[in-house]
Amino acid sequence: MNIAFGATVMARGVDQGHMDGIGHYSQELLSGLQGLNTTLVPVVFGPCQQTQLAGLPVHMAPRFKGQALWSVLTGMPGPGFAAIAQKADLFFAPDHYIPRTRRMPVVATIHDAVPLSHPQWVSGRMRALKNLIIRQSGHWAQHVLTVSAFSKQEIVRHYGIPESRITVTYAGVDARYFERLNEPLRRAVRQRHGLSDQFFLFVGTFQPRKNIERILQAHQALPEALRQACPLVIVGRPGWSCEALVAQLQDLSGDRRVRWLRDVDDDDKRALMQSATALVFPTLFEGFGLPVLEGFASQTPVITSNVSSLPEVAGDGAWLVDPLQVPQITEAMATLAREDGERARLVALGLARARQFTWQDCAARTLQAFKALR
Repeated sequence: MNIAFGATVMARGVDQGHMDGIGHYSQELLSGLQGLNTTLVPVVFGPCQQTQLAGLPVHMAPRFKGQALWSVLTGMPGPGFAAIAQKADLFFAPDHYIPRTRRMPVVATIHDAVPLSHPQWVSGRMRALKNLIIRQSGHWAQHVLTVSAFSKQEIVRHYGIPESRITVTYAGVDARYFERLNEPLRRAVRQRHGLSDQFFLFVGTFQPRKNIERILQAHQALPEALRQACPLVIVGRPGWSCEALVAQLQDLSGDRRVRWLRDVDDDDKRALMQSATALVFPTLFEGFGLPVLEGFASQTPVITSNVSSLPEVAGDGAWLVDPLQVPQITEAMATLAREDGERARLVALGLARARQFTWQDCAARTLQAFKALR
């Protein structure tokens, strides 16, 4: 099967040396589909420094925004797709750049409905135009994939796409997270970042739905001795609508009880995950919540939210809290810092849960959805 594979977000992540969740999802599926008797053509909308991705030549297409706006206004496919259609039986859009095409079916992954369900949580720049394109382009796909049953219902509600056109294909966990790093290596990473043996960890891009302000409040409410013994480490880069949070973290730069690590490479991230007393991830909304499974695979207790997709993904492997209730987050942090038995119980449950989610299964189910359209 010949597949044109939308790789814009992934290519930008490679360019910038920082892969976000959607870029990682694209990267894993590009690799997984290569092993399933397919021919893949990575397609990148707009400028890109990469001429190859995963060893495959990149097809460069015009910027997506212009193409999408043309399609919204005229109902016609954007320019540049005739050449792609000659190379592929189907276009797969894993990263929300969903083109309108002629004669070539489109399968798109819509990870969540946040821009439509919670527009206040996304960048305000040209929001109305972006949301118009997002809603319209969702309907250009003949079939939609999404990463949780929760997200499926959100897409039905906010996009108006029928359930019959949506398939859930759960994301997976990178096998590297299951590989235990030896203690000397983990210690060296902690020392390089000036960290103690115990610490709470948050990982994610700064944006309003990540709820980082309440994590800070929860840690602040811990007894002072526990805050000293188990500082809060926040790993992530600023995204949008986070100016006050960045200023707060900068003000705390001299406080050893709260550490902000802006740039952490993937190897160090894995070492920190495996060293943490607990991963604290009580976000307000997730289409899937991959860091939860990464924490499970790292054999680290996870505190996460009892809302959106997170209970579906976490199962019984995490300590679930109401993300709006700071005392619940504080209680979970204090208990996991003090009680080895509870930590061990969650580690065992989480590890078993993580093993249920593989990228091989995600790739196979994705290809099955492609073949159903032929």
